[in-house]
Parts: sequence; C-alpha cells; structure tokens
Amino acid sequence: MSSSTGRDMPGLFAGLSVKLIATITLVILAVEIVIYLPSAGNYRQAWLNDRLRIGIVAARALDAVPDVMNVPAMLTDNLLRSAGAIAIVYRHNGQSQLIQLDQQPMPRQAVTIDMRDTGYPTLAMGALDTLFHSGDRTIRIVGSSDGLDGAGSASRSSDDGEVEVLMDEAPLRADLVAYSWNIALISLLIAVATAGVLYLLVSRLLIHPIRRLTANMVAYRTAPENAALIISPTPRSDEIGIVENELAAMETDIFSMLRQRRHLADLGLAVAKINHDLRNTLTSAQMLSDQVVALEDPKIQRLAPRLVQSIDKAIGFAQSVLDYGRQSATPPKPVPVDLRALVDESAIDAGVLRHPDIAFSNEVPDDVSIKVDPDQLGRVLVNLLKNAREAIEAAGEGPQKPTISVGSSESAAGLDLSVVDNGPGLPPRARENLFVAFEGSAKAGGTGLGLAIARELVVAHGGTLGYTPLEPGTRFDITLPPSLRLR
Repeated sequence: MSSSTGRDMPGLFAGLSVKLIATITLVILAVEIVIYLPSAGNYRQAWLNDRLRIGIVAARALDAVPDVMNVPAMLTDNLLRSAGAIAIVYRHNGQSQLIQLDQQPMPRQAVTIDMRDTGYPTLAMGALDTLFHSGDRTIRIVGSSDGLDGAGSASRSSDDGEVEVLMDEAPLRADLVAYSWNIALISLLIAVATAGVLYLLVSRLLIHPIRRLTANMVAYRTAPENAALIISPTPRSDEIGIVENELAAMETDIFSMLRQRRHLADLGLAVAKINHDLRNTLTSAQMLSDQVVALEDPKIQRLAPRLVQSIDKAIGFAQSVLDYGRQSATPPKPVPVDLRALVDESAIDAGVLRHPDIAFSNEVPDDVSIKVDPDQLGRVLVNLLKNAREAIEAAGEGPQKPTISVGSSESAAGLDLSVVDNGPGLPPRARENLFVAFEGSAKAGGTGLGLAIARELVVAHGGTLGYTPLEPGTRFDITLPPSLRLR
C-alpha cells in the first residue's frame, strides 16, 4: 500500500508553525507602520511647535524693546541660537520685524511649513517629506503668535500677529530619524513578543494537533494494516476533535476492509486452486460417465442421467466461480451495436429462441443502436433470459402459455431495456439477497453469481439493473445512460 512518492513531514523551518509566526509578525509590523505615520507626523508637529514657541517668545521680547535696531547683535544671536533659527520674522499690526544672525549663512532651498494646517494627511506627508530628504534645506515655520503660548494667548486673544522661524532642516530630520528608529525597535519587540505569545497559544490549540494528525496520516499510509497506528481521538469537541474522531473511524474502516480484503484474496486463491483441481477431476468423471451411459445395463441406464446431471452442475458451478473472478477486472470495450440483433443472439445462446414450450418475443425496434460492449451486455441478457427459461421449466405447466419478452423504451434516465416473463417469480430468499454473490440464487444448487455479475457489467457501463415483481412473473430493467444511445 505504501509508495515512494509520499511526502515526508516538513522540516523545522518549512512547517506551518514557522509560517504562522512569520505571518503574525509581518501583520503586526504592518499595523505598526500604519500607526507610525500619524505618530511621526505628530512628533514632527510637536518638534516644530517647540521651535515656533521659542521664536514667539523671542519676538515678543524684542517687541517690548523700544528700539530694536539698537539691540546688541550678541543678544539677538543668542535668542536665535536658543531657538535653533537662522532668522525670525514677526508681523504685528501691519508691521514686520526681522531678526537674523549676524553672520547669516548662504541661503538654500526653502520649504514652508504652515503650523496652522494640522490635518492627519498633512502631518503624515510632512513626516515622510522630511525623512526622504537629506536635510540640506531651509524650513520656514509659519504660525500665529497667539494660541501657542498657553495662558498668554488668552490675554492676547485680539492679537492677530504672525511669526516665521527660518532654520536648518538637519536637526529636525536627525531627531525624526532617531524617533523612527526607536519606534521601529519598539515595534519589532512588540511584534516578536506578541507573535511569540500568539504562537504559543495557537501552537497548543492548532499546530500541535495538526502536526499530530499529519504525522499519523503519513505513518498510517505506510502501514495501513498496523492497528497500532490508528489515531486515538482526544476529548476535544471542536473541529479538531471532529477531525480526530472521523480520522480514527476512517482508519478503523480501512484496517477492517484491508484485513477482510486480504482474507478474501487468500480465500479466493485457495478456491481458485481447489476449483482448478476439482474441475479437472469432474472433467475426468464426465468422460467416465459418458462411457457408462453407453452401457446397456438397465440399472445403469436408470442412474446414469442423474450422475451426468450432478457432474454437469458441479462443472457449471466451478466454471461460474472462475468467470466471476475474471469478469470483475475486465473493463467494457464499447462499440456500436444493433440492439435488436444482440437480443436475438442472446436469446439463441440462452436457449429461449425457438423453444418448444416457451414463446419468445423481441419487441426492440429495428432502429435502436447503442454503444456498448456486446460481449458483456450479451452476457447480461443471456443470464436474465436463461434465468427466466429455467424458472419456467422448473415450474412445469402453468395456467397460461409461458412467455418471455424483451422490450426497449426511452426515458429521461436514458435507454430502458426490460426482460419480462410470466413464470413463477423469485422466492422470498432470492428477493432479499438479490444481486448478492453466493446468496441470491433462485434455484437449488445455484451460486447466485449470475445476477451479481450482470449487475456489475451494467454498472460498468454507467447504468443500473433493477427488479420488479409481477403477478405472475418477474421483470428486470436495464437502464443505460443517454450518452450510449446512437441516433
């Protein structure tokens, strides 16, 4: 039963558990990335707000000075360096004040950041813009002078001033990169820890049971006749428990079937050997009986027919057993067949056509052609016609003339072929074991193989063989699929 093409258990890094923990980790990291974007945008916004607040404080401090032009350069440079700015522009009441470093660096590409736009898409895109640039730009932080300094905004609620802080982008990018690395490290630790916990939980509930089921199926496939390999179900009542119970039941059925199959195979081999020797012996006995029949002794003449009949029955029984063993393995070979002609040939072989006491009627139309195996379907018809003839002959004279007929008709199920007789019908025992080998015989000393073989041959063509009791008589219906009908 085993085969070298079977697959082995997966290795440590190719199994379901590794795929599961990798999938969980990737999903958590993907979720962290989605969370990271607004988080990085908020961090960048807070960082810029801090610089803008310092710029507002510096602008308001200078605003309190009567003559800004006479403020020492050292003081303004210290204010700007504390804000990390290159210059601060303060617009208030229609006037603008500019504070810049004494030694102003060369102007670079400038990008404007309006702190009054706080939408999440803007924050996320701004964080990505900062990260994916090299930090060599100048940023213009624009914001209102009120609303950023806490309590001071309440006392200056009527102030409509605006502040611009110009500074290098490099410090912002450096802090944002450091923040991103910290978030990435924390996210990775969270993902690994969460995946580990989920893995332990899922491994206990799913992975280990599935690996147990897989290992059992792989092992049982190599030795299905080893009852020790039948899985023992656990008390689980969920889907895994159902699978375990069903697998155990299936393996038990397979074990029983294979053991029975082996016993039947051994028995069949023994019967074939015995049958072969018995048939040879009976053939020799038949030859001797033929010589005995030729003797003129009255006693021998009286007993010889019974001897010959008994030997013929034994030979027929042996032959039917051999035919049953051979026929089950032969697939049909369909060819176009004239159904009416096939029925006539079968009636001749069954001894029904031109029978002195039985009227035979072939009611199959002349234009019915089907694609079947003529030998196999002919054997089915011969078996059914022969059974009908023997039943009528065994019953003796009846109230009406014995008749056997074969007819055909078309239905939704396909082509129906019926064999009908008005004989005594089947006895109850034969009806209960119909189509069962060695059980469904309708006559004493029969094997019951004829109907069993007939049904197998019809099923091999995709059809069905059914029985309908009549008063009096029997009716067997052969139903073939529509695809076998030739138009």
